[in-house]
Amino acid sequence: MQFTRRNYQHRTRPGALDHPGRRQWLTTPTRLPHGQRTLIRDALIHDPDRACRKTAGMLRQHYGASPYWPALAHTLAPVLDAFGTVRTATVAEISTRVLLGLLGRQGKILVSSDLPSRPGRSQRLADLCAITGARTYVRGTGGMTYLDPEPFAAEGIAVLPFRPPTTSIRPAGRSLSSLWALAALGPQEVAAGMRQLALDHGLVAAAHARGRGEVL
Repeated sequence: MQFTRRNYQHRTRPGALDHPGRRQWLTTPTRLPHGQRTLIRDALIHDPDRACRKTAGMLRQHYGASPYWPALAHTLAPVLDAFGTVRTATVAEISTRVLLGLLGRQGKILVSSDLPSRPGRSQRLADLCAITGARTYVRGTGGMTYLDPEPFAAEGIAVLPFRPPTTSIRPAGRSLSSLWALAALGPQEVAAGMRQLALDHGLVAAAHARGRGEVL
């Protein structure tokens, strides 16, 4: 997929530990070797050393006072090391793996570029769901406006809108980095809240029955 600037592919919004409503962007400066046609996997970090220092400093500034910070800082070390690869996608992938690990997620992670799929935004997503055995595709509400349901229906795959948490684990919805919840509440409480959210979606039992993982 093509890299999209001003999106969550290379940035997030940490919230102040004691006031999550106070947020600011944390961006990994990214250059595109092939212009707008550059794929996510080919996007490169501009000045990775400086980007790494800025990321580490901002996270410490926001969450250093948390009682969970020492453990979080240790766990996030591989993410900072990933800046040395000079690839934005690697930082994003490792940060995803680290966060899933903090929440005790044991599922298998697959990389979409390694899986066969047909062109077309909705068709490609439907193919990825089908090849991994998924029977339900959970989509952000924004994406529901342009998603074509026909390729999913052809595969017998249901499409459901994702409902962001409305509890204390993420009071500001999609606009707030999950690191706030981990620093304010701790990984165990956040993991319990996410399990409850999955139960509310009716996903946990189905996922356990299929033994499937996430697709990045």
